[in-house]
Amino acid sequence: MPPVVPLLGTAVFAQGTSEFMVAGLVPDIASEMSVSIPAAGLLTSAFAVGMAVGAPLMALLAMRWPRRLALAAFLVAFVLAHVVAALTGSFEVLVATRVVGALANAGFLAVGLATVTSIVPADAKGRALAVLLAGTTIACVAGVPGGAVLGGLWGWRSAFWAVALLCIPALVAVLTSVPRDHAGTTPPSARGELRALRRPQLLVVLLLGALVNGATFCSFTFLAPVLTDVSGIAAGWVPAMLALFGGGAFLGVRLAARWSDTRPGPVLALGGTVLAVGWAAFALTAGNAVAAVVLVPLMGTLAFAVGGTLIARVLYAASGAPNLAGSFATASLNIGAAVGPWIGGIVIGAGLDLSSPLWVSAALVAAALAIVVLERAAGPWVTPRTSCP
Repeated sequence: MPPVVPLLGTAVFAQGTSEFMVAGLVPDIASEMSVSIPAAGLLTSAFAVGMAVGAPLMALLAMRWPRRLALAAFLVAFVLAHVVAALTGSFEVLVATRVVGALANAGFLAVGLATVTSIVPADAKGRALAVLLAGTTIACVAGVPGGAVLGGLWGWRSAFWAVALLCIPALVAVLTSVPRDHAGTTPPSARGELRALRRPQLLVVLLLGALVNGATFCSFTFLAPVLTDVSGIAAGWVPAMLALFGGGAFLGVRLAARWSDTRPGPVLALGGTVLAVGWAAFALTAGNAVAAVVLVPLMGTLAFAVGGTLIARVLYAASGAPNLAGSFATASLNIGAAVGPWIGGIVIGAGLDLSSPLWVSAALVAAALAIVVLERAAGPWVTPRTSCP
């Protein structure tokens, strides 16, 4: 694996920490900003909306930029957004900084995915993707619980300062390690790549990614209050529980790296089925602390194994759009990440208990499985190696 791939993963770690850390800070932000927990949970949706809208737009914007310049510019914008977030006393401004940070993150990830997939062998996209996404899962293991600890010690603003500082070495790595574009390279055609992204089978995989990620973020956004108010776990243990989820997510990405290039079908069919059952089981047993300790890492593993495999399938299916494929995969996942917490907030606001988002997650994955069944009835949609899904 080229050394630049894990270096880009370090930047993804810093940005992943920002995307996920709000899950551990929701109660403190809601209290200080005098907003409800569902309203504070919308900070996750705001970031996801920025990612969903920004991924294709930023990819198109940066399509003709030198990749090193594009990656550095997006990182600088990301840092500035977090500095403002750490200083503001307005909830509206805080929401706006989440959107701006997400736009920068989306651009960085789109260019990063294009960079990675252009320098690895054609049949190793899943493995390269797993290395890049390892930054996200390590953020769940270390960054998100670390943010929760910082929030508990020095307030939630300290977590935003920490993310800004984490990006500085990542910026240095980008400037010193990302290879320069070759002179004389033919500029990519946005119109040609957009045509390649219209394939119906690709759109199905994008929809599945949105549903599975929507399920993940619906429950993950409200995991802290579920654990404290439903499972009866002390607030001081929430960072450890978030780390358990992140550890499971890291394992899930590693499993996707192992099988997404060669055996995606079994991962998606079996893993998706167990994922739906697991969310339902978590909802049924949410009042049991022991069950929560067991199910939190298991759901992290299943969610990221299935989600990581779906991203790899998008990259294979959209081989004719190397610069935009990653952005559309990012957009689909973040549409789910925006809609999932929004639905979770609606069901809580309707008077259902805090475990109701777990049921929503089970329903979203069940919907994805139903689409798979319908698609398979029309013909196989996932094939191994470099074939299209």
